[in-house]
Amino acid sequence: MKKAGGYLLLLLLAVTLTSAAAHKYYVSVFQVEYAPQKKELQITARVFIDDLEAALSKKYGKKLYLTTPKEIPETTDYLKKYFAEKVHIKVNGVAKPIAFLDRETEDDILICYLTVPADAKINSLEVNNTFLFEAHSEQQNIIHTKVNGVKKSLMLTYDTPSGTLDF
Repeated sequence: MKKAGGYLLLLLLAVTLTSAAAHKYYVSVFQVEYAPQKKELQITARVFIDDLEAALSKKYGKKLYLTTPKEIPETTDYLKKYFAEKVHIKVNGVAKPIAFLDRETEDDILICYLTVPADAKINSLEVNNTFLFEAHSEQQNIIHTKVNGVKKSLMLTYDTPSGTLDF
């Protein structure tokens, strides 16, 4: 029964993220995978560009014009700052810094790449994610993880912005 719910969630997410028209669902997806050889968590965040632009504008009072020719030169600095303020990860109960590496665009989605140091075997991950909540209180941040060969997921919302996964 749990498996069917997971497939339904993935189907809903796929339909939501591939929609080219204006969307009425506010969803971002964070894929977190542990790379033991590099001793880090590798994170890929997928977010609708218009939602991120709205949140950044509310938070910093600037229009960044993401992924357009009018994009301001400081955009990457604002993205780094925003991720650091909105996404917090504890590995085995210890808070870890998030490093913003790069970004790319795919249709109306901004894909961001981040890393978190994880120099010991991971037994637990605590994720606090308030990404885009200032723009949409209906925002859902889905966290998919793969750690030690085990896949687990969290859905974080305005009312429940954090969760813990044990491995």
